[in-house]
Amino acid sequence: MNFLRGVMGGPSAGPQPSGADTIQKLCDRVASSTLLDDRRDAVRALKSLSKKYRLEVGIQAMEHLIHVLETDRSDSEIIGYALDTLYNVISNDLEEEEQEENSAKQVDDLGSQFTEIFIKQQENVTLLLTLVEEFDFHVRWPAVKLLTSLLKQQGPQVQQIILVSPMGVSRLMDLLADSREVIRNDGVLLLQQLTKSNAAIQKIVAFENAFERLLDIITEEGNSDGGIVVEDCLLLLQNLLKNNNSNQNFFKEGSYIQRMKPWFEVGDDNCGWSAQKVTNLHLMLQLVRVLVSPTNPPGATSSCQKAMFHCGLLQQLCTILMATGVPADILTETINTVSEVIRGCQTNQDYFASVNAPSNPPRPAIVVLLMSMVNERQPFVLRCAVLYCFQCFLYKNQKGQGEIVSTLLPSTIDATGNSVSAGQLLCGGLFSTDSLSNWCAAVALAHALQENATLKEQLLRVQLATSIGNPPVSLLQQCTNILSQGSKVQTRVGLLMLLCTWLSNCSIAVTHFLHNPANVPFLTGQIAENLGEEEQLVQGLCALLLGISIYYNDNSLENYRKEKLKQLIEKRIGRENFIEKLGFISKHELYSRAAQKPQPSFSSPDHMMFDHEFTKLVKELEGVISKAIYKSSEEDKKEEEVKKTLEQHDNIVTHYKKVIREQDQELEELKQRINTLTSQNEQLQATVTQQVSQIQQHKDQYNLLKVQLGKDPQHHNSHGDTLQMNGIQTEEVSKLKEELEEWKNKHELLQGQLKEKDSVIEKLNSSQLEMGATEQSLQTSRFGGLEHSNELQKELEMLRSQIQLQSAEISKLQMENQKLQVMNTAADPMLGDSGATAATSSESEARLEQEIKELKSQVKALSEEKESLKQQLDSSTSTVAILQDKNSRLEREVAESKKEQDDLLVLLADQDQKIAAQKMKLKDFGVAVEDEDDTESGDQGDEDEDGDEEEQDENA
Repeated sequence: MNFLRGVMGGPSAGPQPSGADTIQKLCDRVASSTLLDDRRDAVRALKSLSKKYRLEVGIQAMEHLIHVLETDRSDSEIIGYALDTLYNVISNDLEEEEQEENSAKQVDDLGSQFTEIFIKQQENVTLLLTLVEEFDFHVRWPAVKLLTSLLKQQGPQVQQIILVSPMGVSRLMDLLADSREVIRNDGVLLLQQLTKSNAAIQKIVAFENAFERLLDIITEEGNSDGGIVVEDCLLLLQNLLKNNNSNQNFFKEGSYIQRMKPWFEVGDDNCGWSAQKVTNLHLMLQLVRVLVSPTNPPGATSSCQKAMFHCGLLQQLCTILMATGVPADILTETINTVSEVIRGCQTNQDYFASVNAPSNPPRPAIVVLLMSMVNERQPFVLRCAVLYCFQCFLYKNQKGQGEIVSTLLPSTIDATGNSVSAGQLLCGGLFSTDSLSNWCAAVALAHALQENATLKEQLLRVQLATSIGNPPVSLLQQCTNILSQGSKVQTRVGLLMLLCTWLSNCSIAVTHFLHNPANVPFLTGQIAENLGEEEQLVQGLCALLLGISIYYNDNSLENYRKEKLKQLIEKRIGRENFIEKLGFISKHELYSRAAQKPQPSFSSPDHMMFDHEFTKLVKELEGVISKAIYKSSEEDKKEEEVKKTLEQHDNIVTHYKKVIREQDQELEELKQRINTLTSQNEQLQATVTQQVSQIQQHKDQYNLLKVQLGKDPQHHNSHGDTLQMNGIQTEEVSKLKEELEEWKNKHELLQGQLKEKDSVIEKLNSSQLEMGATEQSLQTSRFGGLEHSNELQKELEMLRSQIQLQSAEISKLQMENQKLQVMNTAADPMLGDSGATAATSSESEARLEQEIKELKSQVKALSEEKESLKQQLDSSTSTVAILQDKNSRLEREVAESKKEQDDLLVLLADQDQKIAAQKMKLKDFGVAVEDEDDTESGDQGDEDEDGDEEEQDENA
């Protein structure tokens, strides 16, 4: 104990030992002492020295400490001391004073080296995982901290060891369920380090219900109003979701997007936001952007965008966007988030277009944002965010593009001037004195024209009033006028990008541009000059604009035909020099940065030169313009002829596709009619089945009565006597005979009608068999009619069998009548003995009258059933007539369709031959021609799928 007092700084006699000697003696005590208390005191002493003598403790004591972890598992106190000592040795999280003292020792490298020594034996990491499972706070907490430090120092190696360890990740996931907040919070930090840049571990953690647990913690801590724990949970969620499509899909399918909505519920009083709340909300917005990032697969992004709209998350973000008092960096990030939530999603874009700012009068949110973009007093990052939002609103949104351009057209401009439109703001920014506003407005207007030839033509109608007394000039002319005035480089680059986008793939705009005689000399003069590096970018864009004017030139202006423009380039610039200047664009450093991602992110306004979508246009046109410059006039003529031929072919194909679609619609209508008739037939069959069951019931009743009458022949004799005495029998028998005759006549009539129907059905069958050689595309509808007629034939066969059964019943009634007549004749000689049976005559008479009434009711019921069957037969007759008419019409339609399709095949074959010939000519001249098979394969696939679905419907 005196030794320990010396170590701990107590008074001792004699010289003080050095730190290394003390540590060596402590290590010997840990290794050799047999008493647990001595070992515990020695490890505690090492812990106290581990911060000051980090290197010495790490070198001499690490092996002994690991041995303590293995052998003294039963004592939590010594385990805790050993873990804390190892943490102090390995961790670089030292206090500022200690860090300054040890700065010369390269602290970071020291921790990494000790970590490498520790994990060299993988069993050490596995031992730590088992200690993390201990519930004792003094063991679990230092084990979590030590494992976190190992991951910070040697992340990939430790991740791999944990990944191959049985249930390694699952053990660490249990930390999130610990009721002690200190361990739970440090467990979140541990999982942050564990999931960095490791997709396999990210998936395991996600499927261990991490999303549910983390969202619960965020909710418990108060969402965006929570503390540092919320920030840690959000960082862990970003690790799990960023660039991990599997986890993103799992997050969406688990309905966790809906749980993000409460995060963005901001009150009316937005004053005095704490720094932690700003950080939390910033991370929450970034997490939303991770789910809808443009770099994600389009299908996954689209499904997340739809889910965010349906759960109200987009609406909540727009509320923050239009709220007052929101910090600038949160507002900027919210604009970027809304941008990516609506990008390429028509439903979300339409909703965003309907959002109004809470002003008087209300203004659209787009107009309010554009006012910030063209206002030079706004922060640069906010203006970039607004531009990105406007670009995302117009991305693949022709409806939105048309609405923006329409605000510039003369017919839609507000004459009163009470409200400012988006188009007016863009024009104001385009011609303002601020070069950044010029560039942003030009890029925004270019996005309104992206891949929309109709709007490019409409924008040519825009007229601008430059000054009082001067006639108005077109927007195109005003842009070229500003270019020629020698404004700032950023302004000229923006205007040139707008003009290149405007003129590309629009021959009418090219004609308008060339109609001004000053434009071509200005471009050639800019390209031919030898200017500094700053002007090389402008020269390259001028070369691109002149190349577009040649490539999309329709030769409608005699002085500016393709060949003359090429000769002009050859004389004043030189082809090689022109191609070299054109290549300046793609070689520029700012071009490469802009091509990486859609969001405009620039370190300073001076670097704001290129737009992401424009880089795609340059990549597409640079090669074709270079080839067009070297083509001869004959090659241009041949290419024009080929283009016209291809356009004609496309028009013909489009026409016949339209015809085929119309025929498909007609076939669909016929199918629906056949389905209606089939349902009617099923109803009739159900009715017939019901009638058959009723007839069977009557037959059973009749058989029962017959059995009852056959049991007592004497009873029949007494009946005959009574009938003869009362004069009833003869009348009843005559009535029965008359009814039997009527039934016979009806039966013969029905049989005649059945024969007629049989002949009609045979004709239908023969006509259906003759139609078997017609076109296969209409075979399905024809087969439906044949099947329906066969069903009707079966139904008529069933009716015929029912009538035969009824005729058998009538014959039975005739036999019963004959029996009654025989009984009547046999009863004549017995009239003299009537006095002997007078006592029983009254009772027999009553019973006989009752039975006669029952027989009459049965006969009446049978007659009613016969009438209903006759009505059903009549309805079946009408149905057969209708089907005859439909089948005849189908035959005519089949003949017409076959004729049209034969004509179509002839025309298509002729066109294919012409196209092949023209393509061979183009290939002979060295022109790369795309095969129409690739472009039409998608349409053909859709038509094949439609055909398959029709066949499946008819088979069903």
